[in-house]
Amino acid sequence: MFFNSVELFIAYRYIKARKKGFFAFLTTVIAIGGTTLGVCALVITLAVMSGFQQDIRTKILGIQPHIYLSRVDGVVFDNYKTISDKILNFNYVKATAPYIFGQSIIKKQGYTQGTGALIKGIDFNLENKLMDLKSKINKDSIILDNKISDSGIVLGNELANSIHAQVGDYVIVMFPSQIGTIPKMKKFKIEAVFHSGMYEYDNTLAYIDLKVADDMFSYDGGVSGIAIKTANFDRAINYAQDLQSNLGYSYKAKSWIEMNKNLFSALKLEKIMMFIILALIIIVAAFNIISNILLLSVEKTKEIGILSTMGFSKLSISKIFFYEGTIVGTTGTVLGLFLGIFISYGLKTFEIFKLPKGIYYVDRLPVMIIPTDICLVAICAFFITVIAGLYPAYQVSKLEPLEAIRYN
Repeated sequence: MFFNSVELFIAYRYIKARKKGFFAFLTTVIAIGGTTLGVCALVITLAVMSGFQQDIRTKILGIQPHIYLSRVDGVVFDNYKTISDKILNFNYVKATAPYIFGQSIIKKQGYTQGTGALIKGIDFNLENKLMDLKSKINKDSIILDNKISDSGIVLGNELANSIHAQVGDYVIVMFPSQIGTIPKMKKFKIEAVFHSGMYEYDNTLAYIDLKVADDMFSYDGGVSGIAIKTANFDRAINYAQDLQSNLGYSYKAKSWIEMNKNLFSALKLEKIMMFIILALIIIVAAFNIISNILLLSVEKTKEIGILSTMGFSKLSISKIFFYEGTIVGTTGTVLGLFLGIFISYGLKTFEIFKLPKGIYYVDRLPVMIIPTDICLVAICAFFITVIAGLYPAYQVSKLEPLEAIRYN
């Protein structure tokens, strides 16, 4: 058995005996410390990257539906009520809500300077079932009966700040006209300000009532599409494909994952690259393990010769030094895992680092410890340190017993 072997016992005694020699002890500490540092850095980095992905995903799903359904040709969705009823028959569809998207220019009443905004016409009650819009609206909201009034508008907090407006103020919205060159204009009262945590949305998005948007964009009772909430957002791509195959190719179903594919692909690539780069620290530490075992083999040349004369085979002697490398590497790996998890929990609990709003997608350093990431780090570090012990063990196996004794 591995844990009951004589070779393992001797390897442990060799490591314990090295505490008496300062230089030998120092090289062992450096070898363990290097592995600990590499593993710790890798655990913390992966936890932060995973937390960043999770935080962005939560914010996106807080403002985007799981699936957008629209017409392939981009024309107005006339029969949306019939299609919506049909969609609700699928067991994975939990809620639907029609919407109208359109570009506009918005400015505060009395001001000459305006800014571009994306107007989204919604049924507030249905939209709230999809993404809990109520939780993102400020406390001084004046929305009544879960409905945006015909003259009401809800702005993103950054958009409101950019036009120096707040709840209760009036704004002028200019809508593009499909007939002639003079745009339509309408005065709205700001009934609420929402904060999604995603700067891109908070700085450009505004909500108005669906019927008002229909009138201002001249949709004649139609909509831009149908927003859909599913039973499992992680399977939104599969659900979107199933919907499209059932509804026909005149409709286009696009999941939130596809809508943000570039962002999440970049985050995934960044996480992989960070793993590879920080794994190099463990590889550097592995060279310290190699030098440490080689130094031990020189110190124990006489003992190697004695063990050989006692009947130990070259394989058994090689195992002693291989086990020492494994003990050193495993010790560093375990310490690094515990230290990395401890620091990660500390960063998550106390939120020590704050990030500037408007530059990053989040305003704090997000941390999420994923067990599979921890296991991957542990396996990677153990594999590297085990490989590091093979070369010194091989070198020891080439040492002849008589030469070892004669040398000393």
